[in-house]
Amino acid sequence: MEAVLRGLVRLLLDSMRDLAPIVLVIAFFQIVVLQQPIPDLDRIITGLVFVIVGLALFVQGLEYGLFPLGEAMADAFARKGSLFWLLSFAFCLGFGTTVAEPALIAVAAEAAEVAGQAGVIEDTAGVQEDYAMGLRITVALSVGVALVLGVFRIIKGWPVHYLIISGYAIVVVLTMFAPDEIVGIAYDSGGVTTSTITVPLVTALGVGLASAIKGRNPLLDGFGLIAFASLTPMIFVLIYGMVI
Repeated sequence: MEAVLRGLVRLLLDSMRDLAPIVLVIAFFQIVVLQQPIPDLDRIITGLVFVIVGLALFVQGLEYGLFPLGEAMADAFARKGSLFWLLSFAFCLGFGTTVAEPALIAVAAEAAEVAGQAGVIEDTAGVQEDYAMGLRITVALSVGVALVLGVFRIIKGWPVHYLIISGYAIVVVLTMFAPDEIVGIAYDSGGVTTSTITVPLVTALGVGLASAIKGRNPLLDGFGLIAFASLTPMIFVLIYGMVI
């Protein structure tokens, strides 16, 4: 029991240390630069406590649950020796984690609302919901494809930088032809996909797979999947904007 309490205290202290720079910056600009009292100080302190506790539990959950699970499943599929099931697992993992990503849900809903107000789509609830769902499905499919490509790269040992450079070249070309209204949304889609749910599982998949395949270095080959997961949504959403 004592060891558990010590571990919990350590996690809370680590969370406080990680959040301290943000708190100090906000406090400095609010008090020194703006020279105004902090509004609703009691609510802010309460919220900060919730954030500290939530961050500590989230990090512990990643270490105990998501990272070992992702690495174990990647190792099991690699040892099974079936490329089809390995790639199928990678696609389903990318699609499933992304479509449930809270940041993507929020951004897609906001994009649909703004598009309706701007007259790009009909300003009705039904049309906005369809537009938001279309964005979410498009981005989720793109991340699924990204993980398939990333897993195939690990298996073949291809250099990651050539694929990334080629991908961004495609983004630049598509940007010249895509509607202006979709460009900003497409670029932001690359960021919101790599958030709290997707990143831990995708990272664990890459490291676990590189560890299980003979001749692959987990440090050199296990990372890079997140880069694909950030790149492909831009390509897919630009094409989505051109199609619709």
